[in-house]
Amino acid sequence: MTNQNEENLPGTHVSDAPEGAASACSNPGRQADAAGSQAPACPASARSAAANPQPAAGMPASDPHAVDMLAAARAAQKVDEAAFGGPGAVKVIAPAKVNLFLGIGQRRPDGYHEALSVMHALTMHDVLRMRLAPAQPEGPAGLSIALDCRVAEGLPPLDVPPEDNIVSRAIRRLAEAIGRSGREQVSVLLEKRIPSEAGLGGGSSDAAAALVGAAQLWRLAADDPRIEEVARTLGADVPFFLHGGCAVLDGAGDAFVRELAPMGSPVVLVRPAGGVSTAAAYRAFDECPVPVATSDRDAALAAARAQDVPLRNNLAAASESLLPALADVRAWAEACPDVQQALMSGSGSAVFALCDTFEAAGRAAAQARLRGWWAHATTFGRVRAAAVPSR
Repeated sequence: MTNQNEENLPGTHVSDAPEGAASACSNPGRQADAAGSQAPACPASARSAAANPQPAAGMPASDPHAVDMLAAARAAQKVDEAAFGGPGAVKVIAPAKVNLFLGIGQRRPDGYHEALSVMHALTMHDVLRMRLAPAQPEGPAGLSIALDCRVAEGLPPLDVPPEDNIVSRAIRRLAEAIGRSGREQVSVLLEKRIPSEAGLGGGSSDAAAALVGAAQLWRLAADDPRIEEVARTLGADVPFFLHGGCAVLDGAGDAFVRELAPMGSPVVLVRPAGGVSTAAAYRAFDECPVPVATSDRDAALAAARAQDVPLRNNLAAASESLLPALADVRAWAEACPDVQQALMSGSGSAVFALCDTFEAAGRAAAQARLRGWWAHATTFGRVRAAAVPSR
């Protein structure tokens, strides 16, 4: 279930190119995801342009004052990343997710709703680079957190103060849970690629990744039960990202029932302008609830593999009433020849569309962008919030 209290994160813009590479092909829908999906090769003309860069329009090739702004931006990015290398540092991925099935029930006394959810992780992910260092002498006593955020091109900057965002709260709550009170600083560089208010779990996944990274910096065992205990206090979706893959959850959408065999097929994500507040979507649902069919619920519970789950979301009508453009995206996806099936994820505002091949997903993403929508081709995967080698 999408977290009914999911939070946004602050940031500034950065290109969404694969790490460590400066591609001459700038179509995000045709890039390989960092988890390993192969993108189509760049055309020969693009390769030639990359090998023989031309001066900017109106700038003589011999101009001694010419500045390659793209190269300067990349150099600045590498300086930032270099500060998070070596001992005392960790790099963690935070994958997106979609709800293959979301059946919302009645509101509970604690403010959450009863829910049956089947969530599946995607290879598209945010990146957290974390480093442990002694606190600054002039800083506050105890733990201090320095968070910087870069947001991928095409996503709006976010405006939550660093001390209030879910990454900072996750680190601080884990420190409290393990009784860590010494004077130290955890520095975090967050690279946001997952859009907010999209039903893709970006904030929840970042929180899970922050817990994984802090646990490693503080030398906790990966299976320390306090990590998951803290995750449950941060939101209904956060525990899922500690395990990833594909899972059935009930209760408020946070109680693990069982794992399903995940799939690795391609999918395209499409999000219109504007977002849907999760709280507003649930209020709209309460005003006009749409029950999920018992047969669909039974089929979701009986599924052994991700591809056996019926694609259903009884929150979609409520979200479409708040953001009518969602209905336009759904209608487009249902008519798109490269798309097999499509469904809104969580409370929206992203729609995910299943495709036969990654090339088909790339074509669908390109078509969606021509309509002015954000779109990204990726794949389902057996991924979770996890530390990975730095490059």
